[in-house]
Amino acid sequence: MFLYPKCIILLKDKPEKTMAIVKEFKEFISKGNVVDLAVGVIIGAAFGKIITSLVDDVLMPPIGYLTGGVDFADKKLVLITADAVNKVEEVAIRYGNFINAVIQFLIVSLCIFAVIKAINALKRKEEAAPAAPAPPSAEETLLAEIRDLLKSQNK
Repeated sequence: MFLYPKCIILLKDKPEKTMAIVKEFKEFISKGNVVDLAVGVIIGAAFGKIITSLVDDVLMPPIGYLTGGVDFADKKLVLITADAVNKVEEVAIRYGNFINAVIQFLIVSLCIFAVIKAINALKRKEEAAPAAPAPPSAEETLLAEIRDLLKSQNK
C-alpha cells in the first residue's frame, strides 16, 4: 500500500534512473515478440468469440435436433436440489457446458491445424523452388578461358 508512493518519490528524486527505466521499457515493448504476442492475444480473443457463436448458434441446434431436442447446455447432474424455503441453492455438475467446451476446443484446434498446414505448405513451396545459379563473374569467366587455352596448348 505504501510502496507505490515511495516508488514515485524515488523516481522523482532520481531522473536518470527514471529515464533508464523508461528506456528499458521502450526496448522491451519494441521487441517483435511482444508485439506479435499482443496481436495474437487480441486476434485469439476475437476468434474465440466467433467459435463460441459458431458452436452455440450454428452447430449445437442441429445436434440437439438430431438427438431429439437435447440442449447440451442445460444438461446437468443435480447433487442437491434448490430449496427456496431453506435458502439452499442447487448444486449440480453441469456436464452439458463441458460438452460444449470440448466441441469448441475441437473446432478451434481444427481451425488452427488448417491454418498451420496452409502456412507449412506455402513454406514448402518457397523452399522447393531452387534459386537460379548466379552467372559466373568476369574473373571466373577469364580464368575459365585461360584454363581452356592451357588445355588446348598441352594437347
